[in-house]
Amino acid sequence: MELELRHLKLVHAIAEAGSLTRAATSMGLAQSAISAQLKRIERTLGGPLFARDRAGARPTALGELVLDRSRVLLPAVRELQDEAVRFANALSDVPRFRVGGTHGPLMGALLDRLAAIHPDEPVTTYTSWSVQTLCEMTSSGRLDFALIGVCGESPPPSEQLQWREVGTDPVFAMLPDGHPLAHATEVRLEQLRDARWTTVPGEGCFADCFSSACARAGFTPSTMLETDTASCVHLVQVGRAVGLCRATMPPTPGLVTVPIAGTPLSWRHLIGWHPDSPAAGTAPGVVMHARASHGEAVRRNARYAQWLATHPQYGTITS
Repeated sequence: MELELRHLKLVHAIAEAGSLTRAATSMGLAQSAISAQLKRIERTLGGPLFARDRAGARPTALGELVLDRSRVLLPAVRELQDEAVRFANALSDVPRFRVGGTHGPLMGALLDRLAAIHPDEPVTTYTSWSVQTLCEMTSSGRLDFALIGVCGESPPPSEQLQWREVGTDPVFAMLPDGHPLAHATEVRLEQLRDARWTTVPGEGCFADCFSSACARAGFTPSTMLETDTASCVHLVQVGRAVGLCRATMPPTPGLVTVPIAGTPLSWRHLIGWHPDSPAAGTAPGVVMHARASHGEAVRRNARYAQWLATHPQYGTITS
């Protein structure tokens, strides 16, 4: 058997997980398949790579040698792949707009604007809950732009990409329109201390920041249901939960969005691209369209637009 990159990746997965069972779980494979593959790799390399016991799997001396060499080889191959994709993309003289984003109202509006203004160029999208995945795909040239969000003042998640801020939104409470606080000017977190909560899943510090805000308000949130946007809306509409949403949440029958007193949570919209990719040439226009899309989303939510009059530090970036 010839040694392949996928074999080295498997060895790394086992070393990082500390056991074949955990490695199998992380890779979505059966433990028997991992074990059989490891045996074939060990036969090819001439000896055992891991000492296995009840405590897990620890690299042998041979295993450490393989891991040391592969720590240089795997990133080098990945860098080669990324550079090759970017180089191939640069050979094309046709502008492309491959936009990756997390779930939110800005993606559709941005795509609509790009497709209208560039009717002869391909506009495609990729959606993921994982900001890290979007950044990796943009860095490697599989996407041209990543439209993401980060909690509060958190830095952009990738230093390889060039970033521009689109806008910053407060996080509002999403309530059923029959809720006693639905028409309040603002709601204090402690007024919702007995609520069950719902929001979309994501990476980063948002969950910790929410827990900290609740702690400062004197309580611990009981339940957080992470699910897709449509399910969050349904749970709020039927009174099963209180939602946490960006203030650009569009008007939706059966629910209202209410500012949270003191604005303990906020969300920054960012768009990024690789500075050495062909996308860098079209980036200024894409940033402009992303900000215009954000501005449209702000205007669609009358309560947010009214709130901004006394909170000018939020909203769409205009320069």
